[in-house]
Amino acid sequence: MKKQLRSPFFVVNPKAYLYGEKSLELALEADKLSEKYDVDILFTAQYADCYRISQATKKLIITTQHMDSLVPGRGMGYILPESLVESGVQATFLNHAEHPVKVNELVEIMKRADELGILTIVCADSIAEAKAISILNPDIMICEPTELIGTGQSSSIDYMRQTNDAVRESNPNIKVLQAAGISSPEDVRKALESGADATGGTSGIIGAENPIEMLESMLIELVNYREEK
Repeated sequence: MKKQLRSPFFVVNPKAYLYGEKSLELALEADKLSEKYDVDILFTAQYADCYRISQATKKLIITTQHMDSLVPGRGMGYILPESLVESGVQATFLNHAEHPVKVNELVEIMKRADELGILTIVCADSIAEAKAISILNPDIMICEPTELIGTGQSSSIDYMRQTNDAVRESNPNIKVLQAAGISSPEDVRKALESGADATGGTSGIIGAENPIEMLESMLIELVNYREEK
């Protein structure tokens, strides 16, 4: 059964900037903040780190940055979804601009994720692509222009609202995450005020002078927004 997320939720996505001990350290701090502020946090990790992090944390939703549609048996070199579940994984990103997936393969991967109770977080880099992917019924969609990823420049609130509306008009059951260039509490506020269900960050957190302080300040802004509502 898939994890039920409470909006607004947050994604901490270290990509390949962190691994091993450094990834575990950030995960442990994120886990404490998840409990402190009662916020659902999806934490992405390298495949080799997922089990270790899942065993060391209580609140985090352990998330991989991709998975394959492989089934048990032959398939050397691909990522078996069952192995992810056994490692404590509850969600996966798909079709990120840095790891795009063809539509036919995306359909098969999402089918496997549904079979195993893995949340799907599917990326789109335009309104047209967001509308197209929404038909496939992902659990969460990230709508971020590719050119803004990692720049520290967030999407305009008009773009956020347009993509939120486009996804919900196509499929009102999908949760929408706005996360392009989120690098400050102000960006978190803007994303949520656009009507998104969630936000999160990579370089805005990892590249901060004090990543833990930055993460906490972003979560405080999220909580303030939640309480105002």
